[in-house]
Amino acid sequence: MQRIRYSRYLKSIIILLDLLVIASIFIFFFVTRNQNLTYNKETWYQNSFSLILLFLFWMLLSSRTRIYNIPRNLTYTLFLERILIHFLLFILGVLLIGKVSYNVFFNSDIYWLSFYLFFFIFLVRSMIFFGIKYARSLGINHRNIMFLHENSSTDVLKNILTERKDYGYKIFEYKKDEIKIDELIEFWKKNGIHTLFIPLENTYTPSTEKEIFRLAEANKVHISLIPSITQSDFFLYDMGYIQTQPVLNQVKYPLEFYSNFLLKRGFDIVFSVIIILGICSWLFPIIAIVIKMTSKGPVFFIQERYGFHEEVFKCIKFRTMVVNDQSATKTTAENDIRITPFGKFLRKTSLDEMPQFINVLKGDMSIVGPRPHMLAVDNYYKPKIGRYSLRSVVTPGITGLAQVNGLRGDAGNVEVEMNKRVLADAFYVRNWSFMLDLVIVLKTILLVIGGDKNAK
Repeated sequence: MQRIRYSRYLKSIIILLDLLVIASIFIFFFVTRNQNLTYNKETWYQNSFSLILLFLFWMLLSSRTRIYNIPRNLTYTLFLERILIHFLLFILGVLLIGKVSYNVFFNSDIYWLSFYLFFFIFLVRSMIFFGIKYARSLGINHRNIMFLHENSSTDVLKNILTERKDYGYKIFEYKKDEIKIDELIEFWKKNGIHTLFIPLENTYTPSTEKEIFRLAEANKVHISLIPSITQSDFFLYDMGYIQTQPVLNQVKYPLEFYSNFLLKRGFDIVFSVIIILGICSWLFPIIAIVIKMTSKGPVFFIQERYGFHEEVFKCIKFRTMVVNDQSATKTTAENDIRITPFGKFLRKTSLDEMPQFINVLKGDMSIVGPRPHMLAVDNYYKPKIGRYSLRSVVTPGITGLAQVNGLRGDAGNVEVEMNKRVLADAFYVRNWSFMLDLVIVLKTILLVIGGDKNAK
């Protein structure tokens, strides 16, 4: 097994830095607003207890928000979601403590205090996040891993780990059809293997599998099982218990709860109205005029796509291509000659999607959700990818988790990329939260401003 020397200390360092920032901000506000008490030892002694209380509250809250549970594959989107949720709950708790206790230490200017606290916590944690990612991309703090029995499921995972150097995984190839126990153990020891990935669909006999698991446990090698890409069972059930007996219960997705649906729908309506009145009202005529001046054809491109529960709706976009007979059957290719010069700009900035805010008001789409595909694409991939239909459990979105992470499914190895995109959509369906939607919207705005390099 690979010896891990420094990772165990990393979390402690991050916690100490967070507590240092909290202490510095609160002490700064306390001193600047109570200068006559600056050198009052009794007051400082009394408020040291208040500071310890803050530390305890922060740490207890972290067990729920999991901000210190930092897996290697944590994306910046989920990282921001956790930070925002944790910070809002922490400030709410501080506000309530201040109202109940009437303690001067807790009753500093809460609005400015919140701003400074969030800014510095966000800055410090982001620097640490990207610093660790950069170090891992250089090969520092990596994990040695290997795969046994490769198939389509392992191909997707290997593709992800190979592309994302910042996850910090070093893959050691073990190309042998027949498992020989002595050779396998020697391979583990020689390469310091930390994790062994095994697909659930494999050709090993039960006795061979049992022996591999036993040897891995004896040699302190972690095992990760990879579910089949073509099966969706792991997305349909959650592990539960009746006393100590484990049972699999059919999962209920977050947006199946009516309160969550109302929250999301309310945000969709309010956000869409603001965008349509504040931006689309003057931007639409400008884009329409340029489209008509630069190419022949209609301003809008309307295409049928699958929506919630696979109901067909008419998706509205600005036309970015010359009028052609393949628009409903052929996906966009690299340097597609059908795309007009102005259409390329609209796609790069995602402005071609702006009319879809009308779809959102109609209820056909949401601001955030799995992107709807043309019917031909859905009909092609639905039989090939078992969890593909999971995307239709929620309303399709103008933007989504896959899009802000550069997963468009139409580049490189298309089969692998589409699997990665569907996995991202499935993750969103299973792990939806309002804060996650806000983070995705924020990242989308940044992509629109800077231009999406993955757009075609």
